[in-house]
Amino acid sequence: MSIDIKTKELKKNAFRVTKERNKTAVRIRVPGGHLDAQYLNVIKDVAEQYGNGTVHITTRQGFEIPGIDMESMPTVNHMIQSLIVGLNINQTEPNHGYPAAGTRNISACIGSRVCPFANYDTTAFAQKLEQAVFPNDYHVKIALTGCPNDCIKARMHDFGIIGMNEPQYDAYRCIGCQSCVKNCKKRAAGVLKFENFKVVRDADKCIGCGECVIKCPSGAWTRGSTKLFQLVIMGRTGKRDPRIAQPFIRWVDADSIIHIIRNTYDYVDKYIDREAPGGKEHVGYIVDRTGYQEFKAWALKDVVLNAEAQVAEYINW
Repeated sequence: MSIDIKTKELKKNAFRVTKERNKTAVRIRVPGGHLDAQYLNVIKDVAEQYGNGTVHITTRQGFEIPGIDMESMPTVNHMIQSLIVGLNINQTEPNHGYPAAGTRNISACIGSRVCPFANYDTTAFAQKLEQAVFPNDYHVKIALTGCPNDCIKARMHDFGIIGMNEPQYDAYRCIGCQSCVKNCKKRAAGVLKFENFKVVRDADKCIGCGECVIKCPSGAWTRGSTKLFQLVIMGRTGKRDPRIAQPFIRWVDADSIIHIIRNTYDYVDKYIDREAPGGKEHVGYIVDRTGYQEFKAWALKDVVLNAEAQVAEYINW
């Protein structure tokens, strides 16, 4: 088998081209950055038996195991099968590793399972997204963060999903301490004020962070039961024109987000520059070429938005 053929195989199968001739590195997907500790033994065994004994933790919360002989790729794929099954990664054929290397590992902050600031279970949503979008060869980066603190840096991704929650206020439980008002001014958006011995919230400017809920000593503020999000789009790093993602839809539900992201793959398939180096073109550059309105039309095709959703009419990066 020629090196060129092997190179094509490893790129498709989530192995990396490395500086060492005839050597590769396997990429391990960990949707949401969360896995049972038992799977660390699999990673350890691959690194020690077929790699160079080291493991790199990627910025996208996955693992790369370098120093693997290309001839060992089938064996490594067999070894990581239990991990792929355990993390519920979609496959087309068992024991043949990952069926695509495009859509990057979906990363997430630790979320509401642990963090008091998080408005939702980021891991569960990341795993649900994984099922909806992987495998796919198009280069798309998705990150989820539980609140506007944005610990995962969601605004540096093609799609950033920021947890929002519309706080519920029970005036009868309010003791007038104004802790929420002071905290909102200091740590959030300053959308609360105290009038006639009660707190008033500017709903149009509220970012849904939940700081008022955390600070309230009497339980007058509580989180709403509906899980809503802010979807920010087309952030990027890279060589050319790095930028921060901008708000696309505020107060949008999870099902709409999944539909929008899946629609985006159709949009990319339609407009991608197939002569781009390596056959890849960053989705943000496609949006730059076609314009925001064209992207929006594709992204929202057949999407039934929830009543609270607020779509940006224009975006200028």
